[in-house]
Amino acid sequence: MPDESEVRDALRQVIDPEAGMNIVDLGLIYGVEVGDKLVHIDLTMTSAACPMADMIIADASGAIGSVVPVGTQIDIELVWEPPWTPELMSDLAREHFGWAPR
Repeated sequence: MPDESEVRDALRQVIDPEAGMNIVDLGLIYGVEVGDKLVHIDLTMTSAACPMADMIIADASGAIGSVVPVGTQIDIELVWEPPWTPELMSDLAREHFGWAPR
Protein backbone atom coordinates (compact mmCIF):
# COMPACT_ATOMS: atom_id res chain seq x y z
CA MET A 1 0.00 0.00 0.00
CA PRO A 2 1.15 3.54 -0.63
CA ASP A 3 1.64 5.85 2.32
CA GLU A 4 -0.26 9.11 2.87
CA SER A 5 2.36 11.13 0.99
CA GLU A 6 2.08 8.91 -2.10
CA VAL A 7 -1.72 9.21 -2.03
CA ARG A 8 -1.45 13.00 -1.82
CA ASP A 9 1.02 12.97 -4.73
CA ALA A 10 -1.50 10.98 -6.79
CA LEU A 11 -4.24 13.47 -5.87
CA ARG A 12 -2.07 16.30 -7.20
CA GLN A 13 -3.00 14.97 -10.65
CA VAL A 14 -6.64 15.94 -10.01
CA ILE A 15 -7.32 19.45 -11.29
CA ASP A 16 -10.27 21.57 -10.24
CA PRO A 17 -11.29 22.76 -13.72
CA GLU A 18 -12.78 26.01 -12.45
CA ALA A 19 -9.59 26.96 -10.59
CA GLY A 20 -7.04 25.35 -12.91
CA MET A 21 -5.12 24.03 -9.90
CA ASN A 22 -4.77 20.63 -8.26
CA ILE A 23 -7.03 19.77 -5.33
CA VAL A 24 -4.15 19.21 -2.88
CA ASP A 25 -2.62 22.65 -3.35
CA LEU A 26 -6.08 24.23 -3.32
CA GLY A 27 -6.45 22.84 0.20
CA LEU A 28 -9.45 20.64 -0.64
CA ILE A 29 -7.98 17.49 0.94
CA TYR A 30 -8.75 17.56 4.66
CA GLY A 31 -7.57 14.07 5.50
CA VAL A 32 -5.96 10.91 4.11
CA GLU A 33 -6.08 7.58 5.93
CA VAL A 34 -4.41 4.50 4.48
CA GLY A 35 -5.27 1.08 5.89
CA ASP A 36 -4.49 -2.47 4.83
CA LYS A 37 -7.24 -2.63 2.20
CA LEU A 38 -8.82 0.84 2.40
CA VAL A 39 -7.95 4.41 1.53
CA HIS A 40 -10.23 7.03 3.06
CA ILE A 41 -10.16 10.66 1.92
CA ASP A 42 -11.95 13.65 3.45
CA LEU A 43 -12.46 16.07 0.58
CA THR A 44 -14.24 19.40 0.42
CA MET A 45 -15.11 21.83 -2.36
CA THR A 46 -14.55 25.56 -2.50
CA SER A 47 -18.34 25.95 -2.49
CA ALA A 48 -21.29 23.71 -1.64
CA ALA A 49 -22.69 24.72 -5.02
CA CYS A 50 -19.63 23.46 -6.94
CA PRO A 51 -20.95 22.08 -10.24
CA MET A 52 -17.81 19.97 -10.73
CA ALA A 53 -17.97 18.02 -7.45
CA ASP A 54 -18.98 14.69 -9.01
CA MET A 55 -16.26 14.94 -11.63
CA ILE A 56 -13.60 15.88 -9.06
CA ILE A 57 -14.61 12.96 -6.81
CA ALA A 58 -14.48 10.55 -9.76
CA ASP A 59 -11.07 11.89 -10.83
CA ALA A 60 -9.79 11.58 -7.25
CA SER A 61 -10.97 7.98 -7.08
CA GLY A 62 -9.20 7.22 -10.36
CA ALA A 63 -5.99 8.88 -9.19
CA ILE A 64 -5.97 6.89 -5.96
CA GLY A 65 -6.85 3.72 -7.87
CA SER A 66 -3.71 4.17 -9.95
CA VAL A 67 -1.44 3.85 -6.89
CA VAL A 68 -3.18 1.22 -4.75
CA PRO A 69 -3.34 -2.54 -5.26
CA VAL A 70 -6.30 -3.94 -7.17
CA GLY A 71 -9.16 -4.66 -4.79
CA THR A 72 -8.38 -1.78 -2.42
CA GLN A 73 -11.50 0.01 -1.25
CA ILE A 74 -11.45 3.73 -1.97
CA ASP A 75 -13.75 5.81 0.22
CA ILE A 76 -14.04 9.52 -0.57
CA GLU A 77 -16.19 11.47 1.86
CA LEU A 78 -17.36 14.94 0.89
CA VAL A 79 -17.14 17.09 4.02
CA TRP A 80 -18.08 20.70 4.71
CA GLU A 81 -16.52 21.33 8.13
CA PRO A 82 -14.47 23.34 8.47
CA PRO A 83 -15.63 25.45 5.54
CA TRP A 84 -12.97 25.91 2.87
CA THR A 85 -11.22 29.29 2.78
CA PRO A 86 -8.35 30.56 0.60
CA GLU A 87 -6.08 30.38 3.65
CA LEU A 88 -6.03 26.58 3.16
CA MET A 89 -4.20 26.91 -0.16
CA SER A 90 -0.50 26.13 -0.46
CA ASP A 91 2.03 28.80 -1.33
CA LEU A 92 2.19 27.29 -4.84
CA ALA A 93 -1.55 27.86 -5.29
CA ARG A 94 -1.31 31.38 -3.92
CA GLU A 95 1.45 32.17 -6.42
CA HIS A 96 -0.68 30.61 -9.21
CA PHE A 97 -3.43 33.11 -8.42
CA GLY A 98 -1.00 36.00 -7.98
CA TRP A 99 -1.50 36.23 -4.22
CA ALA A 100 1.37 36.76 -1.82
CA PRO A 101 2.53 33.63 0.02
CA ARG A 102 1.55 33.29 3.67
